[in-house]
Amino acid sequence: MKLHLSPPPSNLLQSAIKITGSKSESNRLLLLKALYPNIEIKNISNSDDAQVMEKGIAISKGEVDIHHAGTAMRFLTTYFSSQEGKEVVLTGSKRMTERPIGVLVDALTALGADITYTNNIGYPPLHIKGKKLHKKNVSLPANISSQYISSLLLTAPSLENGLELELVGKITSVPYIKMTLALLSQIGVENSFEGNTIKVASKQTIPATTMVVESDWSSASYFYSIVALGEVGTSIKLSAYKKDSLQGDSVLAEIYTEFGVETTFGEHHIVLKKIKSEQQTKLQFNLGNAPDIAQTIAVTCFGLGLGCHLTGLHTLKIKETDRLEALQVELSKLGATIVVTNDSLTLEPSNSINKDIAIDTYNDHRMGMAFAPLALKTSLFINDAGVVSKSYPDFWTDLKQLQFNIIEAS
Repeated sequence: MKLHLSPPPSNLLQSAIKITGSKSESNRLLLLKALYPNIEIKNISNSDDAQVMEKGIAISKGEVDIHHAGTAMRFLTTYFSSQEGKEVVLTGSKRMTERPIGVLVDALTALGADITYTNNIGYPPLHIKGKKLHKKNVSLPANISSQYISSLLLTAPSLENGLELELVGKITSVPYIKMTLALLSQIGVENSFEGNTIKVASKQTIPATTMVVESDWSSASYFYSIVALGEVGTSIKLSAYKKDSLQGDSVLAEIYTEFGVETTFGEHHIVLKKIKSEQQTKLQFNLGNAPDIAQTIAVTCFGLGLGCHLTGLHTLKIKETDRLEALQVELSKLGATIVVTNDSLTLEPSNSINKDIAIDTYNDHRMGMAFAPLALKTSLFINDAGVVSKSYPDFWTDLKQLQFNIIEAS
């Protein structure tokens, strides 16, 4: 599906949008529910990734295809490894078979897991024979994606002796690790995170527990971008959110003050309002704890004619696509001057945007959604626009609610 987007009749937007549960929280809770059936989950994400996770976790034998869902690949690798009697081949899309998994497999093998590569060493597909894992001490590099770490932590309480995980080096993506540990605490699992050591106690049963998933802050980022690109006075209400969020991307509320956007927290909602024009010409952000919002911020800066220097982006190289390379290609098509390295992005200030450019999405939901707010500044096309269903199936419907002009193009 190819969509053509053009500016709404009025640039002063006023609306209320309800966003479904966080994909990150939902997938963590789905794994915990598989271990502890007494857990009930409310406001679960309606994303493709959550559906794939839920479907995959129910399989005991045979092939488990998680398509593009990187979180499901990491989480299910540990889950199936620890489930005695289950035997699966865990696989996914072509891109998934190019995304490294070796660091997690090595850690699980050290714990006693039975995992073999069916094709290329270090990459999916994986043949996993589930068994009881008795060992408890393992180490991982600290600068890897937090999903590898969370994968081990989530399954840890079901292990006979729990887990003691040593992170070697400087830790990145701390908020996502803390999200995992907070969810474990909420269901009564003892854990600690001191220095570079994380301990999770064994807990074989828990009482009946209801967990309510907060709405997804990553999805909120696109509305922050819309408000920032809009006129002063533009306002959007989003639900359901809370100030003491477990999600690392909640740093949006602080970051977007640099774009003149004020966030007001109400009861289970936030109101975004543009209260002033941006003051600087070049912004700097270290996004090591929130790399998923890098695309949104880069596009916001470009749409406002601002420059930016974004760092802490090393994990973006192994996402659904190489997001840094994809940003460089697509922003350049729009007229940007941009340089990327293995862990950073530098965008120069500019004063023009090329019109009616077709943005490629690279099987990456965030590419489609990050570029959509530019329709406030120019008309553009989004190729393979249906890719947004990976995390936010209602995205285009919600943009139409904001009076964006969106039509299907041939």
